[in-house]
Amino acid sequence: MELFSGFIVKAILTLIVTYVFWQLWKFAIKYKEWRKITSQMTVIGPIHPFWGSLHLFKDIGEFMTIIQDIVSKERSKVICYWFMFFFPEFNVVHPDSAKILMKSSEPKANGIGGAYSMMKSWLGDGLLISSGKKWERNRRLITPAFHFGILKPYVSIYNSSTDKFLNNLREFAATSKPVDIFPLVSLETLDTILRCAFSYEGKIQTEGLKHPYVAAVSQLTHLLADRWLQPWFYWDSLYYMTTKGREYRKLCQYVHDFSEGVIRERQQTFLTDGPPSNRHLDFLDILLTAKDDAGTGLSFEDIRAEVDTFLFEGHDTTASAISWAIYHLGKHQEEQAIVYSELSEVLNNNKQVSWENLQTMPKLTAFIKESMRMIAPIPGIQRQLTSPMTIDNVTIPAGLVVDMGIYMLHHHPDVWPEHDVFKPERFLLEDITERHPYSFLPFAAGSRNCIGQNFAMDEIKVVLARLINRYKVFLVPDHKYETHPELVTRSKYGIKITVEERK
Repeated sequence: MELFSGFIVKAILTLIVTYVFWQLWKFAIKYKEWRKITSQMTVIGPIHPFWGSLHLFKDIGEFMTIIQDIVSKERSKVICYWFMFFFPEFNVVHPDSAKILMKSSEPKANGIGGAYSMMKSWLGDGLLISSGKKWERNRRLITPAFHFGILKPYVSIYNSSTDKFLNNLREFAATSKPVDIFPLVSLETLDTILRCAFSYEGKIQTEGLKHPYVAAVSQLTHLLADRWLQPWFYWDSLYYMTTKGREYRKLCQYVHDFSEGVIRERQQTFLTDGPPSNRHLDFLDILLTAKDDAGTGLSFEDIRAEVDTFLFEGHDTTASAISWAIYHLGKHQEEQAIVYSELSEVLNNNKQVSWENLQTMPKLTAFIKESMRMIAPIPGIQRQLTSPMTIDNVTIPAGLVVDMGIYMLHHHPDVWPEHDVFKPERFLLEDITERHPYSFLPFAAGSRNCIGQNFAMDEIKVVLARLINRYKVFLVPDHKYETHPELVTRSKYGIKITVEERK
């Protein structure tokens, strides 16, 4: 019996060793293929035998600076970097290469090297992360929530939330005291998304400069950006053993409790009063009542994932866009004066911005787009290849991750002459006819473009139009303004401004 048992143990060990060697052999073959492919393109180097390219930068900001320097010197369309020696990743930085990636139906990157896999514990398997049949079904069910007929009544809420935001600036106007605008804008965008999408009325903008939800999302994005550059923490079980991992889980639980509270409250209303019939349907109504062709609705987990996703994207990315636009107002006083002149004529002494006004602000719209070109609210996105893809005459194998560097795309010198110069006229009608359609992608493009981009643009226009119409905006002398890219583009030292009431 002991002899037989020993034989079984040896057989099992032999199988394990054989399997490990077989996997190593397969990896060695792939690795050799990857090295051959990457030798044909620009690679961030020198490559360390273990750390790959990771030893060359400590955060996403430094990573983007390195790529921008390479693009400026070599005019590259796609750039490779290595996450340790394990695998290469690719960054498309030119409209020609971005077009190939965006026109494909490749899913978001959920494998090794993909940031989205690390976001699942926070945002679930919602539209941002899901793929395949599930993504197609949910996108189809949710799309009606963004029809212009749904969006149009939101303008009154944009104005109401902006009233609170502008009133919060009064004390700073009266004292000429500098204020970091990002926290105040984040409160405004959170207030707006909760009221528009969830009919949630809370004292969001009256609880000081930072609501707990805003603070939680800010820290979650910071932790995710930090984790992305540490591939050994891609495995949740290992990451959650660390101090940062435990903090991440705690913050995820808080935002889940927040979103579940909003959902449960609406479900209770449905039980008490029935589905809405006499009021405007909001995003949450549509989530709760949507059904596919088989009559099946979204599960509670699906609804929570979409609520978490829309809360994050609807407030944090929009706050970044608005805050950096305010920075550019302060930096470019002549452009601020041009936009103010247009708004004075369009609004004609009306304090509120109407739905019709939104269609008649070409100079403000151009200003906003140029601001998002200069500083993209979302610095990049990722796709994971399910089949080989040829980009710039190089065929990238299936299974690898390809990033689209939105910031670099918006600053490619072959596409944007004087790319570091702020010129809103680039986006006036006469200037855009010759431009590559994939040269400006703040909301991505293709089938997986941002479903809420019209919602975001309308809100941005209202907030900025009302701000410019009421206040002059100035930067603070000697303050250091520096971008800090994470999931969204923040400011390393804050976006400090002063404001002055217009006479």
